[in-house]
Amino acid sequence: MSTAPARRGRPGYDLESLLQVAVKLFNERGYDGTSMEDLSRKLGITKSAIYHHVPSKEELLRLAVDRALDGLFEVADETTALEGPAIDRLTHLVRGSVLVLADRLPFVTLLLRVRGNTKIERAALARRREFDHLVADLVKQAESEGDVRPDLDPAVAARLLFGTVNSLIEWYRPRRDSPAEDLADAVCKMAFEGLRA
Repeated sequence: MSTAPARRGRPGYDLESLLQVAVKLFNERGYDGTSMEDLSRKLGITKSAIYHHVPSKEELLRLAVDRALDGLFEVADETTALEGPAIDRLTHLVRGSVLVLADRLPFVTLLLRVRGNTKIERAALARRREFDHLVADLVKQAESEGDVRPDLDPAVAARLLFGTVNSLIEWYRPRRDSPAEDLADAVCKMAFEGLRA
């Protein structure tokens, strides 16, 4: 029976665990307020060990915001492929977006906090605007089909709708006894059926 030699030094980090810690720090301190030195201290490894996985702090930011955006655009692609009334596709998009937010909460939180200070942030904001246009277009289609009030500006309705979804980052914390699907159902009921009994 052969045994593997014991590892020396601290256990290593793979890119995924490194990214998780970086996103946590970015959310706590802000991207600009987090240095690679801060990250290396938090991880208990050298900066050169971090650079083994990524060339820069900017690359960590890109990977993080892309994780959130890729999830949202996967739902958007599903929505675009669906047939049927626009209101049903819009409901699918809202529900799916809540599930992405719940599944990728730290990444979506970071995405919603970027302000356009770097090239990567500006690219993320451009992709967010593309997503916003998709939502507004669905609202317009639902309005033209008679399923959304005609007295609401579709762009405003889309922003209010996703303002509700995006506000979840401020208070939602995943719990075993409360599945994300229940939250998605609640958001859709509020958005599409309202509060009145």
